[in-house]
Amino acid sequence: MGFNCGIVGLPNVGKSTLFNALTATQAAEAANFPFCTKEPNVGRVGVPDPRLDKLAAIAKSQKIIPTQLEFVDIAGLIRGASKGEGLGNQFLANIREVDAIVHVLRCFEDDDVTHVEGNVDPLRDAEVVETELMLADMESLERQLTSLQKKAKGGDKDSKIKADLMERALKVLQDGKPARVVEVSDEEWPVFKQFMLLTAKPVLYVCNVEEASAATGNSLTAKVAEKAKAENAGMVVISAAIEAEVAQLSDAAEKQEFLESLGLEETGLNKLIRAGFQLLDLITFFTVGPKEARAWTVRRGAKAPEAAGVIHTDFERGFIRAETIDFDSYITLGGEQGAKDNGKMRQEGKEYVVNDGDIFHFRFNV
Repeated sequence: MGFNCGIVGLPNVGKSTLFNALTATQAAEAANFPFCTKEPNVGRVGVPDPRLDKLAAIAKSQKIIPTQLEFVDIAGLIRGASKGEGLGNQFLANIREVDAIVHVLRCFEDDDVTHVEGNVDPLRDAEVVETELMLADMESLERQLTSLQKKAKGGDKDSKIKADLMERALKVLQDGKPARVVEVSDEEWPVFKQFMLLTAKPVLYVCNVEEASAATGNSLTAKVAEKAKAENAGMVVISAAIEAEVAQLSDAAEKQEFLESLGLEETGLNKLIRAGFQLLDLITFFTVGPKEARAWTVRRGAKAPEAAGVIHTDFERGFIRAETIDFDSYITLGGEQGAKDNGKMRQEGKEYVVNDGDIFHFRFNV
């Protein structure tokens, strides 16, 4: 599956409560104590997609398997993490491994839950974490730059390209901005990715609010919304306390009733998963048959062989063609046979770019 979001934030902002609700596990000891999450907890969650149920109903599939997104609960960062404070070095290494960052910000007042900085201010909290990540990025680039510049002076072309790009990224970071605002061309992007910069990762701000503000947000979330808009980042409002309660309910109707009583249409969890999916710029394709209807994840812009490889590496290696039906045709024409009869099943080759909602049957030969 291989797409994951790291949940970060200061200690005691509700990260582990949110993670527990996300994965409906109590794996993280959600205690009121700054360092209770030492090893990152990893949880996989199904991505809600009503299209899958419709496909399964038509194909009379025995099983329905949603695609999954992975969330990693990373221990609370504090000031000085870039210098190894708290459990700094380990956190930074964990963040380096994820595809995107879900940044939980505390947007509720509660005297019973201590705040590591003394008072509630989500913008300052965001800055504390971002500053630590920027300092770690600057240190990483400075460490590599000197030797690259020497090689570049010696006439090494690759080193010159890398050094130029590193200098640009360093300038942005020194100006107090994250690496994700560095202007990088399509040609430079593969090189830029090799730097593995923490602040180059896409970010989703999750505002953790008290129950009363779950439906509407509050004055603190309004400030975060402005920040997210300015940075072209995502943002969702969630009450981790509500999500924890919903996670305890096993009956779907009971869950819905509970949410409606709070003025909510759906769980914050669903909003978060969808936002994570958008953040990573992912799309879904399907395989459908009597045994199972299954959703799969691939990056936007991927070609048919890459999608085939998500199912099995042999499918990509020996790719011949993809028998393809678009979602709307499958539904309106009553399934695979109807689509075939109406000329809506297409034979696509190696250069075909996958569309969201495509239904595939891959032909391969190894």
